[in-house]
Amino acid sequence: MRVEFRPAPADSGITFVRDDLGPAARVPARAEYRIEVPRRTNLNCQGVQVDMVEHIMATLAGLRIDNCDVGVDQVEMPGCDGSALEFVKAIDSVGSREQVREVSRLEVTETVRHTHGDAWIEARPSHTGDYTVQFELDYPCDLVIGRQTAHAAVTPDEFRREIAPCRTFVLQREADDMVRRGLGTQVTPRDLLVFDNYGPVDNQLRFTNECARHKVLDVIGDMALTGCEIVSQIVAYRSGHRLHAALAGELTARFKEAASLSATA
Repeated sequence: MRVEFRPAPADSGITFVRDDLGPAARVPARAEYRIEVPRRTNLNCQGVQVDMVEHIMATLAGLRIDNCDVGVDQVEMPGCDGSALEFVKAIDSVGSREQVREVSRLEVTETVRHTHGDAWIEARPSHTGDYTVQFELDYPCDLVIGRQTAHAAVTPDEFRREIAPCRTFVLQREADDMVRRGLGTQVTPRDLLVFDNYGPVDNQLRFTNECARHKVLDVIGDMALTGCEIVSQIVAYRSGHRLHAALAGELTARFKEAASLSATA
């Protein structure tokens, strides 16, 4: 599996290019192209699909890279160690270039909330002009994970240090069920965090609240499907990719409506 980060013109945004299908097989990284699949973020545009894009999207948003063609040679993005660390290292090894055009800024001016059961996510106005994400994780029946909270300012330095190294996690029974269904058969507990009743199996935590931090990573990746630099406080409780995408979609629609009204005023 190969992932190649390529420079792209100003205002072009993030686009996945399926090199194995040819240069025209392009999937813009936008909320409107998300398709519903549990536990991951997949995109499909005119029959061209890319799967599990959330960690790459989080990396680009966290490092404030606004325009990039992501060349790949198969449908599913590599899981690496379940974090975004290898993608950060790859980009940092070559650097990025500042472009003269201003990036589109999506500034939240009123609270927008999406809820499913007891899970929710909302975008609140930022009184400091920053982009922050807070996530509260709650596993009341699995005390080995329990209740955790993580908070991060979405800046390149903080993303590199505090969020990018945090790995995907599953419970042992969830991992066993996935294997029974023929999923993840090549993945071991060294490739992500698998929790039994006593803690991570054959692995060690990088942070005491690594699970909650990884959920912050997921939120950043899913919110990047707005295609904009976000100015907001994003706060979430037990939410997943579906709720994140719903919020990203609504914010995108509101941004386009506001831009349209501004253009006709």
